[in-house]
Amino acid sequence: MVMSTMSMAHFLLILASLSWVSSQLTSPQINSQWYKDGENVLKQKLNAKNIEKTGKNAILFIGDGMSIPTEVCARIFQGQKRGQTGEENNLSWQLFPNVGLSKTYSVDFQVPDSAATATAFLSGVKTNDGVLGLNQNGIKGQCASEKNNHVNSLVAIAEELGMSTGIITTARVTHATPGAAYSHCASRNWEANIPSSQAGLGCKDIATQLLDAYNIGDGFEVVMGGGRCNFHSINTTDPEYTTSKGCRFDGKDLIQEWKNKKLSNSAYVWNLTAFNAIDPNKTDHLLGLFDPSHMKYDADRLTDKAGEPSIAQMTEKAIQILQRNPKGYFLFVEGGRIDHSHHSGVAYGAITDTIAMADAVQKAVAMTNPQETLIVVTADHGHTLSMSGYPKRGNPILGLVDGAPSLDGKPYTTINYANGPGAIKDGELRPNLTGVDVQARLHEQQAIFPIIYETHDGADVGIYSQGPFAHLLTGVVEQSYIFHAMKHALCLGPNSNVPNCQRFVTRGSAVSSVASNMLLLVIMLCLVKFLQ
Repeated sequence: MVMSTMSMAHFLLILASLSWVSSQLTSPQINSQWYKDGENVLKQKLNAKNIEKTGKNAILFIGDGMSIPTEVCARIFQGQKRGQTGEENNLSWQLFPNVGLSKTYSVDFQVPDSAATATAFLSGVKTNDGVLGLNQNGIKGQCASEKNNHVNSLVAIAEELGMSTGIITTARVTHATPGAAYSHCASRNWEANIPSSQAGLGCKDIATQLLDAYNIGDGFEVVMGGGRCNFHSINTTDPEYTTSKGCRFDGKDLIQEWKNKKLSNSAYVWNLTAFNAIDPNKTDHLLGLFDPSHMKYDADRLTDKAGEPSIAQMTEKAIQILQRNPKGYFLFVEGGRIDHSHHSGVAYGAITDTIAMADAVQKAVAMTNPQETLIVVTADHGHTLSMSGYPKRGNPILGLVDGAPSLDGKPYTTINYANGPGAIKDGELRPNLTGVDVQARLHEQQAIFPIIYETHDGADVGIYSQGPFAHLLTGVVEQSYIFHAMKHALCLGPNSNVPNCQRFVTRGSAVSSVASNMLLLVIMLCLVKFLQ
């Protein structure tokens, strides 16, 4: 009888609780699509499980200059192109379960450059602006400061430990961000030549260092991007643009030197036809240089004379080649031209290149298993782009604001920059945008104060991740921490402490630093035993 009474009491308590909850939630509330969507997301979050096992592969995507406002504008633009109002849309990585923020400042600047930021997230240490693959003792433009200050990248470490590796960029492959994957250079500007003031001091240009890096492991499996000029002599005519010459003063042909390495099943391509002809199942090493300088903006890609692959196509081809290695792979992909369009004050190009990278991320997601492949998407730094003015829902993101009139009575756009070439000069009046096609491909956004090139900003940038140990990339972290989380996820170092780690193996002629240290330890122990 007591148990029956207690059961009845519990039943009445539950009914009372349900009655209280129902009294707090109205029918219009729970029938709202916003409410239903929120409940669905809650269920997804509650059912999400951290993947705490060693990852086999990793892909790191970098949107160069991809500030959070850039992402927002890109997702709205993409949604509007799909016939939506746009705001409800998500870029591919914005659906990842783990989100964090990265602090981008460098050792010597509040607002960083891409050399310092790339060194941070690829090598795990912050450094000074302008230097690549060096710690903070590296001094920009001072060759001598390179000595004893090298730091190794995730790409190089992965290659040395037996994984397949790839580097993809829409910028020059010798540019700051990709350059940090393989070079140790006192100046990001030494892409093809060392200045006379530093010549003879033992430093090498970045393109030469790329070739030298093929001595790590059995050499990078995939390198694709722009920058043919830095591999050709000034006397060499470009194969695509016959009026264009190479950039090297030393007379070297580094592309021929790459071919002379006779890497297994290797291929060099410089146009879309040759790229499409590559059989990933029969290619071990692929070098693709698709333009003398940077590759085309995605909005202009189809106008390229010889044709260029998209960043999504390059990502797909790279994964097809790299995934053949049973020891896994590390792929580094940069959407490099987001940054360049921002510098020009043209939001259109930055937005469309962000969307192009979102397509590449979506391709990678479709081709991989989140149980074994860590995918990280982030930016090296942001830009001064802002979105403001109270435009109505669905207003074209590149269009004029339809609310909050300006004091000068002239219309203005939703997107503007804090600085850049679109600013008015002394004595000028702000241009009247009435009748101007502000959504045109090359429209220059207005800015507050004039400067030749719009600048980076110092705000935090997003980190989005899925896969093994992706939950380590949440919260607000130093940019250099990204290296440490990814190293741990792949067990690429002696401090990872991941159970059953089997990464400490090598291939080719190279000997890993880990193996070298273990060999040295054995020798020392034998010596101690002998001396006893």
